[in-house]
Amino acid sequence: MKSTASAMIPVLVCTFAIFLLSAMDAGMKSLVLAVGVYNVVLWRSVLAAGASAAGWAARSPSWPGRAALRLHVLRALIVGIILITFFWGLARLPMAEAIGLSFIAPLFALFLAALLLGERIQAQAVWAAVLGVSGVGIILAGQFGGTAYTQDTLLGTLSILVSTVFYGFNLILTRKQAQIASPIEIMFFQNLALLIIMGLAAPWLAVQLPPDYWLPLVGVTALSLSGQYLMSWAYARAEAQYLISTEYSAFVWAIALGWYYFGESVSWETLAGAALIILSCWIAARASMRPVEG
Repeated sequence: MKSTASAMIPVLVCTFAIFLLSAMDAGMKSLVLAVGVYNVVLWRSVLAAGASAAGWAARSPSWPGRAALRLHVLRALIVGIILITFFWGLARLPMAEAIGLSFIAPLFALFLAALLLGERIQAQAVWAAVLGVSGVGIILAGQFGGTAYTQDTLLGTLSILVSTVFYGFNLILTRKQAQIASPIEIMFFQNLALLIIMGLAAPWLAVQLPPDYWLPLVGVTALSLSGQYLMSWAYARAEAQYLISTEYSAFVWAIALGWYYFGESVSWETLAGAALIILSCWIAARASMRPVEG
């Protein structure tokens, strides 16, 4: 029998990974506003590929098989689309609104987990996802209701929604990758493939970053790699349906980080929706604590 404590560990680890990635989002927003999304993603990929290569080489690894390599490249392509569309939109919307829109992804991924991974969807996981999306609906009603949209805001919203569709698929690929490769292998080959893909446009779009931006870029790269590693670790040890709802905790961090770094205000609708989101995470965590035969 697997103890409830050990069953809870992947949920807690995944939640902490979401916090690290939310802090990375705040740093990336600042950098994208300063130098543009392509160059931030490109140079972050350079740092991430170098750092993860050192970790992968230190383990005396073997080259991944063809199936694993194809999956690494596929996920790198998906991640590239997510990064460009998400951070482009994030630079044009408040963090809370951007993260709120992104919460369509876990609900989408919940049912993809059944379709692509053969996971049995438990009632608790479904209700957790529905409750979380209800919280997002309240938040968006408060954020967007009665607001006069600019063209930039509408384009940013559309960009976030595009990234959300791909992110739902990415959550499923995370689970499939974690079942056939170690976290450090996933980090290295995903970042290497992403660097190659991004580098294809470098002759036309790349510019050298000003010296003052390299230290913040190192910081967001460290946060990104740490979050990637912990998420891969968690998804290797728990089904996607139980970890997906932890994504909702990112909204709580978006409220705090958006207010602290960008002076973004928080309405009562935002707080009410966040409360539902936290409740949805708790329900999903309780579902994962059921003892499993093993």
